[in-house]
Amino acid sequence: MKHLLKLGDLSREEILTILNLADQLKYERQNGIFHPYLKGKKLGMIFQKSSTRTRVSFETGIYELGGYGLFLSNHDLQIGRGEPVEDTARVLSRYLDGVMIRTFEQKEVEDFAKYGTIPVINGLTDYCHPCQVLADLMTIRERKGSFKGLKMCFVGDGNNMANSLMVGAIKTGMAFSIACPKGYEPDAELIKWAKENGEFMMTEDVETAAHAADVIYTDVWASMGQEGEKEKRERAFRGYQVNADVMKAAHEGAMVLHCLPAHRGEEITADVFEAHADEIFDEAENRLHAQKAVMCKLMK
Repeated sequence: MKHLLKLGDLSREEILTILNLADQLKYERQNGIFHPYLKGKKLGMIFQKSSTRTRVSFETGIYELGGYGLFLSNHDLQIGRGEPVEDTARVLSRYLDGVMIRTFEQKEVEDFAKYGTIPVINGLTDYCHPCQVLADLMTIRERKGSFKGLKMCFVGDGNNMANSLMVGAIKTGMAFSIACPKGYEPDAELIKWAKENGEFMMTEDVETAAHAADVIYTDVWASMGQEGEKEKRERAFRGYQVNADVMKAAHEGAMVLHCLPAHRGEEITADVFEAHADEIFDEAENRLHAQKAVMCKLMK
């Protein structure tokens, strides 16, 4: 494992190894055990898209591991003024021990890894969000004990979260269903892969997808960069909401996850969100632990 560009690059064993290390790091943090495994290491954090959880969790994580985080926005880099990614990658490789990139195009992350000589971590692209899904898987295993026999249901846009969750669920042995409107399906190649490698279902009916699910997951109707489509998406996704009826269709005791920020009254009702707030904020916390595990695996 040289980089974390997308979950599809990892084997089931590599995913489980990261989760096991994340559990260990979480235990150590909760018990005041200092773990400077990356003492003196420097992580560049490139943000073409703004963030709350990604920036704070990575900056806190590298600090707790004994290293240093350098925040770099597109205003700070020549990349924002037209310098090619391949040149930026080669320059930063001379200064840093690893880079996390949160940007729009997946190609930018892939090119950075291709031309640089240091580990690259995908902090989010329009195609996928592997760090978030590692935290999601960690949270599911904490609550359910294992992945065996579980079904995950995603309700909403077939976006970067749906793409990564589909891969994460199938790779860890869970069944995966998605309810999304026509025209908002996940990546076609990933759908083909999911059908060939696991138990997968896609439908336009939310309650059908949620039937007997152990994990219900949703995300905002309009992601960052799609603000101009807000009204169109509100019409398309009306009814694609995690509410009491959806929870009745799921297994009793089903957990609810959301990558945040949440828009109560849109993709999820306030009462369902609050009923599952402990799970959702454990999930948010686990971004820290999962990403620390990734950094340890790549930068140690």
